[in-house]
Amino acid sequence: MAESDSGEKTEQPTAKKLTDARKKGQIARSKDLGTMFVLVGSACALLLMGNSLAHALSTVMKRLFSLTRQEAMDVNAIFNVVSGAISSIIWPLLWIYFIIILAAFIGNTMLGGMSFSWQAMAPKASKLSPLSGFKRMFGVQAGVELVKSILKFFVVFIVAFLLLSSLFEQIIGLSLETIPTNFGHAVNLLLWMFLVLALSIGIIAAVDAPYQVWNHTRQLKMTKQEIKDEHKNTEGNPEIKGRIKRTQYEMSQRRQMAEVPNADVVITNPTHFSVALKYDAATGGAPVLVAKGIDEMALHIRTIAKEHNVEILQSPALARSLYYTAEVEQNIPEELYAAVAQVLAFIFQLNEHRKGRAKKPIPVAKNLPIPDEFKY
Repeated sequence: MAESDSGEKTEQPTAKKLTDARKKGQIARSKDLGTMFVLVGSACALLLMGNSLAHALSTVMKRLFSLTRQEAMDVNAIFNVVSGAISSIIWPLLWIYFIIILAAFIGNTMLGGMSFSWQAMAPKASKLSPLSGFKRMFGVQAGVELVKSILKFFVVFIVAFLLLSSLFEQIIGLSLETIPTNFGHAVNLLLWMFLVLALSIGIIAAVDAPYQVWNHTRQLKMTKQEIKDEHKNTEGNPEIKGRIKRTQYEMSQRRQMAEVPNADVVITNPTHFSVALKYDAATGGAPVLVAKGIDEMALHIRTIAKEHNVEILQSPALARSLYYTAEVEQNIPEELYAAVAQVLAFIFQLNEHRKGRAKKPIPVAKNLPIPDEFKY
């Protein structure tokens, strides 16, 4: 009992807790993972489209530096030259932007998925509070970020040192190459070095991503009391649900009892089961079960039937079949039409006999035509 009331958040967050947190914009995110994808995507985009972009820029510069006097003095000619320059550059740039945006999207949605929350965008007074700011600056999370920054510095520094050491001869050899070959070689070296340095951040991201998932789950952990309260709010308070069910049952009973006086016959077990049937000959529809019950409810149905002179017929097998297979205010199953037809025919003939219009009918057969699957 003391453990459940301790208030310690020892339980894993429920699905509802995770869903509510996502709606508020609280999801696991790794900035280092997103940064790595953006940098790697940028390096790959430049490696793939760098030559095309460089060639386009070279063509544009050659064209702009070779303008004739007539073209320089003609506004339309200048406009055509600029339009051509833009059209030759725009496609390489668009491809580069597309690759970077795609990498950014993948890197930032890989861990926690895509989420858009107005609540996360809403202004909060706590963000403007100096006290909250100091807590964020000197809190545990700030310490973790500081450690990650130091690790990133050392990782990038070590990888850069190893790269420069391994490529030192090629870098020195650039001075011996002719122009513009050395420019192309230098740019190519820089891009590959940039890609390797970007990939080195993956070492930090490989540690940070699992940590962010663990930290996100830790922050959403719940106490046992919170889980109980959530269950009550989701499923409803058991006491309230019990009262609602009892109220619904009582209303259903009253509604059924109000229909018993209008029934044509009440078929009994004779003690444990009672079902009341009504048949409207004018509409020609199927007989309808207007009330059913067992034990005290069955006795109550028989009592009301006697008070209103509704015929009571003992047929245990048919009473049980109707009770288990027919619903109140619904037509009886087709498989029981034949058995119920014999009962109603007997009741209608009995009423005619009592009025002096017909002979006394033959009693209903004990073995009514009830299918085996409808026998209970």
